[in-house]
Amino acid sequence: MSFPRKLKQMMIFVDGVGYAADTESVTLPKLERKLEKWRGGGLGRPANFDLGGGDDLTVEHSYGGPVRALIRQFGAPGMSDVQIRFAGSYQDDSTGQIHSCIITLRGRHQEIDRGEQKVGEAGSFKVKSECVYYKEEWDGVTDVEIDVLGMIEIVGGVDLMAGHRDALGLA
Repeated sequence: MSFPRKLKQMMIFVDGVGYAADTESVTLPKLERKLEKWRGGGLGRPANFDLGGGDDLTVEHSYGGPVRALIRQFGAPGMSDVQIRFAGSYQDDSTGQIHSCIITLRGRHQEIDRGEQKVGEAGSFKVKSECVYYKEEWDGVTDVEIDVLGMIEIVGGVDLMAGHRDALGLA
């Protein structure tokens, strides 16, 4: 019998600096495809066309208090000026095996929300970052890599955009 893998430990790195004790939570980007329904003659039901990647690669990360280094990155001019790396250890309680998940992102901060600050109470410090690069690795194997600016989208070792780059003369 197998049980789901559960996150047991995590850490956030921003531009190579680790925030183990500061990190409260992270909401990783959704991986989405934009699909459009089409029902032409001879089809009994609509079929979905794949129009490519979906919405933005947004990551939200929360900390126990203000992180000055992140504040200093606000307004970074380049779309990929800030690197964020999530490192998580997931454990299968049926076997005890621990799996490593590393998600590397590059982008810039869209929003810094300090929430309500009260003396003697834990405050919040939330950062929302929009990314143009996403790479997900499990136990050292890359499962997904998306480079928006490079027109690269690799899933399970297959580059879904290679043919398009070739057709446009970008390869």
